[in-house]
Amino acid sequence: MRVLIVGVGTRGDVAPYTGLGVRLRDAGHEVAIACHRPHAALVTGAGLEHRDIPGDPLPLLPAGKGGARVPLPAKLAMFAEYAGQVCDGIVRAAAAGADVLLLNVAAAAGQHVAEAMGVPSMGVHLQPVAPTGDFPPVMSVLRRSLGRWGNRTAARLAFAVPSPANAGSAKELRARLGLPPISSREAYRRREAARWPVLHGFSPALLPRPADWRDGLEVTGYWWPARPAGWRPDPLLSDFLAAGPAPVFVGLGSQAGPRAEHYTDLALRALRRAGLRGVLQTGVPGALDDDALGVGDVPHDWLFPRMAAVAQHCGSGTATLPSPGRGAAYDGGTARLCTRHRAASCRVASADGTARSRASRSTAARPVWVVSHYCRDAARIMRLALGPRSAS
Repeated sequence: MRVLIVGVGTRGDVAPYTGLGVRLRDAGHEVAIACHRPHAALVTGAGLEHRDIPGDPLPLLPAGKGGARVPLPAKLAMFAEYAGQVCDGIVRAAAAGADVLLLNVAAAAGQHVAEAMGVPSMGVHLQPVAPTGDFPPVMSVLRRSLGRWGNRTAARLAFAVPSPANAGSAKELRARLGLPPISSREAYRRREAARWPVLHGFSPALLPRPADWRDGLEVTGYWWPARPAGWRPDPLLSDFLAAGPAPVFVGLGSQAGPRAEHYTDLALRALRRAGLRGVLQTGVPGALDDDALGVGDVPHDWLFPRMAAVAQHCGSGTATLPSPGRGAAYDGGTARLCTRHRAASCRVASADGTARSRASRSTAARPVWVVSHYCRDAARIMRLALGPRSAS
């Protein structure tokens, strides 16, 4: 079986699929991951085939998170251009050969491609975007609950009413593929009526499955990113860890952007006030001072258990990784939900010294791993995607 996983987005939108892909490969399937070129090494390092999706999502982020500072009409034009690039990339990636498409949230256009090819598809989501009354849509600006009816309605509207930036991309794609036109509302209605299967790659121990989700929406557990073959830590990092108490990790994922130096300075001042050592993944590598080291791409499943605490941006890829029992989150819709339910919190010292970290009192303690689940049965994915057809 030729499996194509489409992971559109930043690094954290791709890394978990390397672990999923390795599991599928080990089960006897041919696996390719389609993603943006900067993340190709994640895929090939796991021994999987990379297929390129053009475009760069980073300028589309809010300006405060490193995105382009342009007027709204220009930003919408950028979104439209990016949506077209993604559609083109998915078409080319699927044309290179695929018997089933596994799609992340941002790769919804792949459903039209699968329809045109006559092959099955399913969702492999890192965020709980399906409508529920339990919480407001996680990929929106909403910060407070609208009540159960309001939460469900807002999430359904997000599927049924495309943004101005993306309104034309699906219409143009279907025409290009020789498919009849269809509205976003009708596409969503058909998907729900067919009980389109979606597996969610986070743990129900962290965020329980909403009780009002329909059949076919499952929470399977984390898909741990695959560690590159033959990877070894940089001696500079190994020496730093051995030279003193366990440090605090501070990471911003793909959101550091052009403000990397500002965020690094903020984190350094906070660590100094708290009297803590730090490993910073904020975009500025190398020795930052005697008690802080900036790092580049380091497998978090190796790094986090060696930390006293983790303060991170809570992007989906990072939030699904094992870490010490104490952790701080300051951004991300999914992270807000997780923190509200079961995630432990740890106050990391702020730059003005108003908060004192408990990590300084626990650096000698053995790290406590978060109990989680893992989708170990690769054949299960094939059964859900293919229905009664063989998964072999």
